[in-house]
Amino acid sequence: MTLSSDKELNGLDNPSFVGEDGSHHCSSVDCAAQGPKEGGGMGHGSSKLAYTVTDVPPWYLCILLGIQHFLTAMGGLIAIPLILSKELCLQHDLLTQSHLISTIFFVSGICTLLQVLFGVRLPIIQGGTFAFLTPTLAMLSLPKWKCPAWTQNATLVNASSPEFIEVWQTRMRELQGAIIVASCFQIFVGFSGLLGFLMRFIGPLTIAPTITLVALPLFDSAGDEAGQHWGIAFMTIAVIVLFSQYLKDVPVPLPSYQRGKSCHVSPVYLFQIFPVLLGLSVSWLLCYVLTVTDVLPADPTAYGHLARTDARGDVLSQAPWFRLPYPGQWGVPTVSLAGIFGILAGVISSMLESVGDYYACARLAGAPLPPKHAISRGIGVEGIGCLLAGAWGTGNGTTSYSENVGALGITKVGSRMVIIAGACAMLLSGIFGKVGAILASIPTPVIGGMFLVMFGVITAVGVSNLQYTDMNSSRNIFIFGFSVFAGLTIPNWASKNSTLLETGIIQLDQVIQVLLTTGMFVGGLLGFILDNTIPGTQEERGLLAWKHSHKGEVDNSQLISKVYDLPFGIGTKHCSFSWFQYLPACPKRLPGSGKSMDELKAAGQESSVKASSERDCETGADTRI
Repeated sequence: MTLSSDKELNGLDNPSFVGEDGSHHCSSVDCAAQGPKEGGGMGHGSSKLAYTVTDVPPWYLCILLGIQHFLTAMGGLIAIPLILSKELCLQHDLLTQSHLISTIFFVSGICTLLQVLFGVRLPIIQGGTFAFLTPTLAMLSLPKWKCPAWTQNATLVNASSPEFIEVWQTRMRELQGAIIVASCFQIFVGFSGLLGFLMRFIGPLTIAPTITLVALPLFDSAGDEAGQHWGIAFMTIAVIVLFSQYLKDVPVPLPSYQRGKSCHVSPVYLFQIFPVLLGLSVSWLLCYVLTVTDVLPADPTAYGHLARTDARGDVLSQAPWFRLPYPGQWGVPTVSLAGIFGILAGVISSMLESVGDYYACARLAGAPLPPKHAISRGIGVEGIGCLLAGAWGTGNGTTSYSENVGALGITKVGSRMVIIAGACAMLLSGIFGKVGAILASIPTPVIGGMFLVMFGVITAVGVSNLQYTDMNSSRNIFIFGFSVFAGLTIPNWASKNSTLLETGIIQLDQVIQVLLTTGMFVGGLLGFILDNTIPGTQEERGLLAWKHSHKGEVDNSQLISKVYDLPFGIGTKHCSFSWFQYLPACPKRLPGSGKSMDELKAAGQESSVKASSERDCETGADTRI
């Protein structure tokens, strides 16, 4: 048996073993099962999939790949509660931090199930979004919500005291109310079909500064965390970069088993799949060794103390084995106009990012590009997910995870049953309290190093949207440069001169303060206004290339119906009211739905292969880390 390497069109390797009979099967442990032959999947060399979106792999493969997707998303999931903890006055309450991590795991599992079963119906993971972080931090920086000085002192904090609990829960309830109300806007935009109308005016020059300014304002938070011990932070960065960039094409031989054959060793691209997780593990282990040997200082006031693995308390022994998160666990949410308008900026950014993820996911999963009703339903279900996240109290919303979309191109398994298994893994991790406790005890500089890498990638993903535009045009250079710089300058000035913005109306003052200190709102709004008012051709603005990248080559209506119709016969066999097809988020009845799935897959192969050359543009840098 000889080793061959089929090069995926998006630059990611797809290693396979070629037997004497010429048959292909995956070499990864996670892809050990034999995929469908030609006609069942993608039967064209480099774009061949082991399982497409409607296939059901063996149960053990679903479990293994589902856990892999959960681990891929874990870095982003744990980063959000850890960033919020400081602004929620929880930096010295690790037990509550672990509860927040468990809650975001649990809610992400629920939202993923809703999205795969009733939303866009593609194999896509749902989780917390960094787009909500910037407006959240702006809202919590208002004078009303600044943490009392005594909460910054670990010796004065009694995490079980009613006074301390009220301090952080009032802030969380305010955040919950803003997320719940803002999510109603996303639900309306999705299920009303309004998104298609809005996309006419939104192009790369609006999206690029918006996404770029999601991460850029977080440099202060990343610097503070990493600055607790720059040596450990730089080592974390070096290991993540080593794994994700230099060793991504290096296979690791691992034992594998295939039914009907003996155990054998197969190459698995672990460094490409789990760079962040492996990087955190290596740095964490080094911190443990340096703690045991007392190389790191034991004095809490000394530089580098927070790099110790015991510096964050014995949270693991305090955390319960089982804890079921539930809606309203932090109390009844409260609502303020300032919070709502701020979170709305995050909702809009999240919706735009998710639309791109849907197209990329469809191409990598061997599915036809999603029709309008599926996209509308996906955005609407994401809005429901944000509402649930607000009700449960994650401190964040939900969105589609680009990292997991990239993982589809690596594993060559696009089955949505795998994502359902991953969602179940999230639910179980959210119930087991010890899991959140372990993740909450990661040393501070290790987290800071991870932040520097992740925020840098998010920034670059925003800039990558400019590939559709003519950047030799002085018009486009001005719009992007001015939008980004103003998105940094105006919030910085507004946060330092809040008294100059006072109108005498408290509610209006808070709205103005939150919006002007949210960089992604300022930059995105300026980019939107300038791009739609300054004269420029559609080609110059990037709208032609943008629309072409989101356009399918072949429209096979039967295959679209099989992939994107609602499950359990809803709208076809059951609840098939005549007015159902006129709803923007509901599929239209199509003739010829009786064809077999194999025929439909074969009909859709040509579309998927032709579209595969555009995957680079869709997945971008997210597939690397």
